[in-house]
Amino acid sequence: MARFFSMGEALIDFIPMDLDTDLKNVSGFIKKPGGAPANVAACVAKLGNKAYFIGKLGDDAFGEYLLDTMKAVGINTSYISQTDKANTCLAFVSLKSDGNREFSFYRKPSADLLLEADEIDENWFQSGDIMQFCTVSLPESPVRYAHKRVIEIVKSKGGLIVFDPNLRFPLWPDRKALKATCLEFMEYADVIKISDEELEFITGTADENEAAKFLFDKGIRIFIYTMGKNGAKLFTPEFGLSAGGFKVEAIDTTGAGDAFLGGFVGKLMRDGKKADDISKDYAGELLRFSNACGAIVSSRKGAINSMPDMGEVEEFIKNNRRS
Repeated sequence: MARFFSMGEALIDFIPMDLDTDLKNVSGFIKKPGGAPANVAACVAKLGNKAYFIGKLGDDAFGEYLLDTMKAVGINTSYISQTDKANTCLAFVSLKSDGNREFSFYRKPSADLLLEADEIDENWFQSGDIMQFCTVSLPESPVRYAHKRVIEIVKSKGGLIVFDPNLRFPLWPDRKALKATCLEFMEYADVIKISDEELEFITGTADENEAAKFLFDKGIRIFIYTMGKNGAKLFTPEFGLSAGGFKVEAIDTTGAGDAFLGGFVGKLMRDGKKADDISKDYAGELLRFSNACGAIVSSRKGAINSMPDMGEVEEFIKNNRRS
């Protein structure tokens, strides 16, 4: 059975108590565990799959809290280390009335950036594993090269590489460096998820069909294009398919895209499917399920603790209509 490895940052999201307020004017925050790779791993685990997180946390109260939280949702934390050389990453968030966000990161550096390539053990991995990562942990730092090491091992064992750029511009003063990093790392990926807000920056076009051609030329096998409440599209070299989103009242979109991706991978694993097994009919099932996961999380506050289990997703699909 396939196992899932997510790699990068686990952090604390400080969610504002005030809505529709600039970050500088927020009067108070609620602590929530997050970080895109950790969020995806949480969703995959809660859907009943074996999910592991690879990363480094500070040897501090926030690091301990994240470890406890990840264990509680079923993530295997055996490959997480802690350091006293930097603190756990913090992200302060402001929310608009439509659920959209503004971020401020405390990360100069944070512990997640200090994971070294030589801390990665080839024996952690086996044939058919799935590895997922984002760009938040790819600025010039030790963890960038740790990512390359993991990708190299997983690919050598016939595994699947899933890349979600998850662009956070405040972390990249040089946007050219961010784009170059996206282009470099997509060369390693089998599956890529790009949102409508990211598409033109990464691919040079706002047209998803033209973007699909660009990505397939780079070696991508599956391109997932997400459009928030408007649903998502899935492209392979053989076909493209779209699925509308579900109508929900968005409270906090933090983690909704991660829930979508976790739903996609989690269902693929539960169904015992491989990337090459995705027919047009099955792609429709995947998109419907993934859209439901994203909608559920957008109607809740926080990320890791908001991820749904299988029963919740099935009940949601049964009782809700798509837009």
